Amino acid sequence: MKRDQLEHIIRAACAIADDDAVVVIGSQAILAQYPDAPAELTQSLEADVYPEHHPERAELIDGALGELSMFHGTFGYYADGVSERTATLPSGWKERLIPVRNHNTLGKTGWCLEVHDLLISKYIAGRDKDLRFAAAAARHGLASRNTLLERLAGTDVDAVARDRIRLLIDRDHAAAGTKK
Repeated sequence: MKRDQLEHIIRAACAIADDDAVVVIGSQAILAQYPDAPAELTQSLEADVYPEHHPERAELIDGALGELSMFHGTFGYYADGVSERTATLPSGWKERLIPVRNHNTLGKTGWCLEVHDLLISKYIAGRDKDLRFAAAAARHGLASRNTLLERLAGTDVDAVARDRIRLLIDRDHAAAGTKK
């Protein structure tokens, strides 16, 4: 997905949900902070979103803009209407959201996860695609190891998961040659 495609999804999702903002919690949130993110981080054709003020309307987004919808067929990318609880995120994540708002969004706002919060959610999800995404972000120097560890400390996960994720963060940053 490209930044202008995310902006299109923000505009369309806000219209469908009759809301002036959506929250983007999936991988394509990276495009807020890094509009020209490396291609391996923007391969997904979907943006996971929910309406900020009317989260119960996420199903409307999924129906109108989701996978196999007319929107998907027409544009080749789509929105997944999700819940705020879809991702496990560090405390304070809402205060760090990055806005995407411009003429292409018609003034509507896509509140996107900050990169460290996004990566913690990826490490917690732990699927192969999520771990590849996190490792690629480390390789490209888009996140700080120390900030990731601080965010992990502020995330509600059990000790076993915390230890596993700490090892993954260390592995990815060691492979990337970054220490901070």
